[in-house]
Amino acid sequence: MPELYIGLMSGTSMDGVDAALVDFSASKPRVVQHASAAFVDALRSEFLSLNTSGTDELHRAALAANALARLYAGVVHELLSISGTPRAEVRAIGAHGQTVRHRPQCFDGCGYTLQLNNPALLAELTGIDVVADFRSRDVAAGGQGAPLVPAFHLEMFGQSGQSIAVLNLGGISNVSVLDARRPGPSLVTGFDCGPGNALMDYWCQRFTGEKFDAGGQWAATGQVLPQLLELLASDPFFAKPPPKSTGRDLFNPQWLQDQLESLPQARAQDVQATLTELTAMSCCAAVAQFAPECTTLIVCGGGALNAQLMHRLRVRIPAVRVESSALHGLAPQQVEATAFAWLARKTVRRESGNLRGVTGASGERILGAVYPA
Repeated sequence: MPELYIGLMSGTSMDGVDAALVDFSASKPRVVQHASAAFVDALRSEFLSLNTSGTDELHRAALAANALARLYAGVVHELLSISGTPRAEVRAIGAHGQTVRHRPQCFDGCGYTLQLNNPALLAELTGIDVVADFRSRDVAAGGQGAPLVPAFHLEMFGQSGQSIAVLNLGGISNVSVLDARRPGPSLVTGFDCGPGNALMDYWCQRFTGEKFDAGGQWAATGQVLPQLLELLASDPFFAKPPPKSTGRDLFNPQWLQDQLESLPQARAQDVQATLTELTAMSCCAAVAQFAPECTTLIVCGGGALNAQLMHRLRVRIPAVRVESSALHGLAPQQVEATAFAWLARKTVRRESGNLRGVTGASGERILGAVYPA
């Protein structure tokens, strides 16, 4: 009998929603159906604006959360319709929400992480139990609340007797190190590396009008600016040891503009090439330092479709096979949605979903809150 869950992910790239209907009845999760929906420009602009303080932001955030829940519900109905799956056969939906602030361990020692969502409305619109708010329990336990996917990466991509790494290139990049040669808790480590697509997408839209640099073709026409790359890479986050996580709170357009002000005017395509190199450099440095015996780097997320970025990864770590997750059973844009279906299943089964060695929490915790249909 199938054991079906739905995972919904709208990440820091803020381009839309990826959804996966996943069957957990076999030894490894299997995606039955995948669907996606783009954000309309107004909703994307609102989410970007809500990353910083502004007028009437509580009211605006509540309405944006309602709009996201309706978009989520539409994608869920599409999944069920295309696959011919009755909603009664789906045990639960894992709905991540849209991260607009991520400040763990800041201010009062605990800090917070905020994902806009209205899981109660989503449960009403779909008639399916919803699991949401995955990150806050880990933060309450002293952790970073991110990344949460390394444990899923182990189940999906782990290889007996080998050291491999999984790199997610969303708006922010994060890496999971899966070393099957290590015993116990040190088997899996993971942390955020720095910006993934977020700054590249911003710069591309600003100068070309396109929402992202398709295939990295624009970046490939530019030249890396060594002085700018050095300035960007000097941010203290990159030298900070894990556990660590980040977001648009740090790596945002203002951060980039602050670095550009100290340089002579540069061609836009050269800045794009430099931002692409920053992502490649920070990710490869993380692999070199924390997975020195790694033989394979499995890449997922939207950045896996950026041919120029994948090329720069291969150039920087030539001894490591850099491969799309599609070669390992899961398309790049299905991985995180599948992971949150997996996390929802963990919550329903009252099993822990975090790894203390990854997030720095004081222990393993059951993550998320359940909103019954």
